[in-house]
Amino acid sequence: MQDTDRRAVKMGLGAVMLWSTVATAFSLSLEYLTPLQLVTLATLVSWSFFTARLRSPQRWHALRATSSKERVMGLLIGWLNPGLYYLVLFAAYDQLPAQEAMAINYSWGITLALIAAPLLRQRLTSGALLAACISYSGIVVIATRGSPLSLDFAQPLGVGLALLSTLLWSLYWVINTRLSVNPEVNLFLNFSGALPLLLALLWWSDTPFPAAWQGWAGGLYVGLFEMGLAFVLWMGAMKATTSTLRISSLIFLSPPLSLILIWMIAGEPVEAYTLVGLILILFGLWLQRRAEV
Repeated sequence: MQDTDRRAVKMGLGAVMLWSTVATAFSLSLEYLTPLQLVTLATLVSWSFFTARLRSPQRWHALRATSSKERVMGLLIGWLNPGLYYLVLFAAYDQLPAQEAMAINYSWGITLALIAAPLLRQRLTSGALLAACISYSGIVVIATRGSPLSLDFAQPLGVGLALLSTLLWSLYWVINTRLSVNPEVNLFLNFSGALPLLLALLWWSDTPFPAAWQGWAGGLYVGLFEMGLAFVLWMGAMKATTSTLRISSLIFLSPPLSLILIWMIAGEPVEAYTLVGLILILFGLWLQRRAEV
């Protein structure tokens, strides 16, 4: 393995480790914050993080080289992510046990493949359809809490929000495939566009931030690590590697690590139906990647 690949693997593992903690962080933070409070505070932290990174001459030059049209597009896309996407995702975590919301959210890769076909005019193979059926059967197992044949959803609103979050995330990435903006500049623009809207919504809702330090700590952690540093590490890994498949496969480590942390830190017993559903979701994602190779 080349030195650049070793560096890429280390950065990729760093991003995966951070992403493995966020389901627990979401769950604990939402005990002290509303979804709107959490997304606003985390967005403010992330915006500060990406603003500070613009001090790099290379990134500052990339921002100055971005056309006015691309800047406006980046600001508007921010209403989709982080704005609407994280608001919906946090609302799902507010409704569901962390393990269920986390597992369903990992099906976004399947959602992306399904919507990319019509929007990007890509061919939808039989392998991709099979992978989708397997992954969505896992979601049914989780949504019915182990009784898939009954089709009796325990928390239909929470499941619907979790599925909607996968659609919003996938739309965000489909839109970004049409842009040629520097990734970090794009994220800075996205957060710059979302922050004023979220602050306005928070002010209009007349919901001030609570005094509890746990809420502030949760927003700081989510904004700095989930929305900020993890993305920087992942983008660096994808740029440094000579094997995108090797790095992208690391993401499969995150769900089991997340379950362990949910159990150990959040104190949420991991249910057998969650394990079965998550295995089906990940198996569908694995089949999809095999079909793409």
